[in-house]
Amino acid sequence: MDERTLSPLFAAAAHGDVSARQQLFAALYDELRRVAVRELRRSGIELAISPTTLLHEAYLDLADREGTAFPDRARFVAYASRAMRGLVIDFLRERHAQKRGGSFEITRLETAGDIASGQAEDLGRVSDALDDLVTTDPALAEVVDLKYFCGFSFREIAAVRGVSERTVQRDWEKARLFLFQSLQVRPLD
Repeated sequence: MDERTLSPLFAAAAHGDVSARQQLFAALYDELRRVAVRELRRSGIELAISPTTLLHEAYLDLADREGTAFPDRARFVAYASRAMRGLVIDFLRERHAQKRGGSFEITRLETAGDIASGQAEDLGRVSDALDDLVTTDPALAEVVDLKYFCGFSFREIAAVRGVSERTVQRDWEKARLFLFQSLQVRPLD
């Protein structure tokens, strides 16, 4: 569906229309599933959780939130991407806690998709750095979400934000520098 077709659905969903939210989810399902696949590959747990499961968990998270409004496709996908990233980080932290004795269940060893012990902490550090960026400069955080997590091009981001492509590139560089510096301040445990 194109932006003109989706605009009325976004407006209706913003006013609490549950049917419009469901139609948006159906219309953007393929795109959201690609984001889920990318998130799982990036985290290294694609064999532990299916993209469909991650996507549906993110949808349930979105559906439970009252008062969230998305003016366009890009911001909806970015928000869904953030929700998926949070779910992946929660899953990794839970798995890491279980490996450290947080659960008394006896489980078999997994040969594929085994998570390195430091991976949960690393993703947690990245998530914390992104949260700092949202607090410091929400516009830069939006560029990171759209570029890195949603896979949008600089041109697409420029169109969404109503700025030049060069402005988006500069914002991308600023965001990368902020995140790099933030991660340097947070040493590994």
